[in-house]
Amino acid sequence: MSNANRSSRRKFLKVLGGGVILAAGAGSLYATTRTPSRALQPWKLALGPTLDTDPRRIVLSHAILAPNPHNMQPWSVDLSKDNEMTLYCNLDKRLPHTDPYDRQITIGLGCFLELLSLTAKEIGYRADIRVFPEGEGVPRLDDRPIARITMTRDESVNPDPLFAQILDRRSNKEAFDITRPVSEMDVDRILSAAERQTITVGKTMDAKQIGIMRTLTREALLVEMYTYRTNKESIDVMRFGKAEIEANPDGIDMGGVFLETLSHLGQLSPEDLVNQESTAFKNGIPIILEPLESAMGYVHIKTVGNSRKDQIEAGCSYVRMNLKATELGISMHPLSQALQEYEEMKEHFSTIKTELDVRQEETLQMFARIGYGEKPNPSPRWNYEAKLRST
Repeated sequence: MSNANRSSRRKFLKVLGGGVILAAGAGSLYATTRTPSRALQPWKLALGPTLDTDPRRIVLSHAILAPNPHNMQPWSVDLSKDNEMTLYCNLDKRLPHTDPYDRQITIGLGCFLELLSLTAKEIGYRADIRVFPEGEGVPRLDDRPIARITMTRDESVNPDPLFAQILDRRSNKEAFDITRPVSEMDVDRILSAAERQTITVGKTMDAKQIGIMRTLTREALLVEMYTYRTNKESIDVMRFGKAEIEANPDGIDMGGVFLETLSHLGQLSPEDLVNQESTAFKNGIPIILEPLESAMGYVHIKTVGNSRKDQIEAGCSYVRMNLKATELGISMHPLSQALQEYEEMKEHFSTIKTELDVRQEETLQMFARIGYGEKPNPSPRWNYEAKLRST
């Protein structure tokens, strides 16, 4: 049984409480037909230099695999000018309740630009990136470009070893192995991969502090779940089962044979998950909280300011950390709840800044747990062609 199916079975049995029994022997055959294969193809079909003559399409086929909030994949790209790309934010893919100032979405766009740049170097090109060439959208992003990128052939560019990890990179939301500590030496290697002039990286490895952070992240997640509008924002972008995932391969995928069966049986629906009195909501809480108790350390990123450019830089740094962790066999899982900027989260937002020694003028941009875990399946993705404004 795959990692995903083990996880789905565990969730299925806990949520349902043993109320439904599937026919023995039917599960494995059914499961082979329920994998959203089409939505996973972008991870297998990233273009190589011999498969496409346009370097822009090569880099885009890798950039779309970047981590981003709720897997919303907010990028939209114009290729109408030769040797140039213009990156926009699809404003419909923002998360106004949990990310009211589009800070997290901008970080995800920074991750996209970093993978684009890494891929350009790999194929012998220099990607000259000008961020916010027409100005920064504040307090919300608007329809102005996020970046303009010019591709130039340059034999002097040196490939970055982190490129090799792009197709294997994951955000691991499952429980980690609490018997395997992560060495501080390896954490320092992860942090060193993210070094940039405009950002500061840090770690939490002390056992007492890890305990404090486990509690804080758990409480922050509960705030998000018990705040109706923020919980509903997540529920609204959940995709239940193969058909929904393949029709809309963004958002939060709720796939796997057991979760899909639960949905078909009417035991798991968006209405149940947003209803705090429902069995699905109540039984789902310990399942969602469980992985947070297995954190074996944390890494974070902060910037002196909080401009859109700072947020882009934070995204570039975060994905480099994620790639380096992948190289070392270490799992990462971003935990954004306590960093969210809405009224109900204010207490936890203040507490995490205090615990991580974030000064008044600094902004805590990213926070993630680390540990060792089984490699999860990739998240569904739109292919790069679906993200083109013009060809």
